[in-house]
Amino acid sequence: MELFSREFGAGSPVLILHGLFGFSDNWQTIAKSLATEHLVVTPDLRNHGQSPHVHTHSYPEMVEDLRVFMEEKWMFHAIVVGHSMGGKVAMQLALTHPDMVEKLVVVDMEPSQADDNHSDIIDALLGLDLSKMTARREAEAYLTERIHDFGTRQFLLKNITREDDGSFTWKMNLPILWKHYNDILSAVTGEPFEKPTLFVRGSRSDYVKDSEWEKTKRLFPKADLVTIEGAGHWVHADKPKELLEVLR
Repeated sequence: MELFSREFGAGSPVLILHGLFGFSDNWQTIAKSLATEHLVVTPDLRNHGQSPHVHTHSYPEMVEDLRVFMEEKWMFHAIVVGHSMGGKVAMQLALTHPDMVEKLVVVDMEPSQADDNHSDIIDALLGLDLSKMTARREAEAYLTERIHDFGTRQFLLKNITREDDGSFTWKMNLPILWKHYNDILSAVTGEPFEKPTLFVRGSRSDYVKDSEWEKTKRLFPKADLVTIEGAGHWVHADKPKELLEVLR
């Protein structure tokens, strides 16, 4: 599978993996900042953005996508940063191919089975008939009634794109993401990753729990945990400067 990606800068490689409903653009600000010292690559994962929309969606498949992608880019080892679903992809990559991951940074996600925090959002998105839309504001009005958080709404609206014929469509493969939602929530597995690892969580998010930290340390024994005050789940959107300081 040929993944779409964006590249910034030059130097030792950093691979940034977006989360569920995201795509490479989401991390562009941070990528450009890190690009003063690194080659930063931000791919669209399968069923997201401009990468292929296919019929399956699992962590082993996404890891294999990345293994091939990295080898084709001559990125035989890199610092890997992943957020949310991308964090689990990054963790599974480190557990499956530890030689390819120099350091691991996981933003607001833990390796355990995740709680269901998105089914209401997916239900709302599936109820939005883009074929009947004539203007983007119609989608915004629809989502305003169903998704009350402004930041989440704006993030999701970035997934709507306009075709050359004027029609609207999703940048993500929404039906397949819903079909494989339980796979997205699933835990990652493997032998412990014995290299430097950093978990970053938002103080307003409950994705990374203190009660799970001991279990996390079994898989990632060299892990440290940093909490960014005032950030929710989308740490890079809520507190980009603070996250950038941590990443550097």
